[in-house]
Amino acid sequence: MKALIKTIEVISEVLGKWVSWLSLFMVIVMFLVVVLRYAFSLGWEGMQQSVTYMYAVFFLLGISYTQKHHGHVRVDIFYQNFPPKGKALVDLVGTLLLMLPMCGFIFWNSLDFVLLSWQTMESSNTAGGLPGVFILKSFLLVMPVLLFLQGIAQILKILLWLRGELPHLAPYDVAEKQEAAA
Repeated sequence: MKALIKTIEVISEVLGKWVSWLSLFMVIVMFLVVVLRYAFSLGWEGMQQSVTYMYAVFFLLGISYTQKHHGHVRVDIFYQNFPPKGKALVDLVGTLLLMLPMCGFIFWNSLDFVLLSWQTMESSNTAGGLPGVFILKSFLLVMPVLLFLQGIAQILKILLWLRGELPHLAPYDVAEKQEAAA
């Protein structure tokens, strides 16, 4: 189980770091679009659309990294006061009953949409737009798979932690509290 957790988390970490660089590139391209348009009255639809493509890939590939680092928005009214075991159980139940089914729902509902796009080899419907919309839409299937895998890693980590096998891999702030208490 530990090897599976490590493999999944390496994938999330590598993709997260890669897309963080994509965000810098996206800002540079957007800056060029604005400068070319307003300073030189030049514009390329494909260049502008590339920012939208990068933005979509940034979020769709970065979601599992954000989950790994517990960066998604939470409602912590009660959770923040729970003991470590309570937090672990809430995370376990939430992942099992909410996140994993939602990943399946997104994948299933995106499948026909993506397949149709591949069948028609969909590209931009604007003059000068980018080809390969079908590739971009494929990330709608990649995202729930990556998030599902990260959810599996999270479940396994919580189960191992609850069994006392991975005290250093405690969910959320549990490890920090244990270190502070020691």
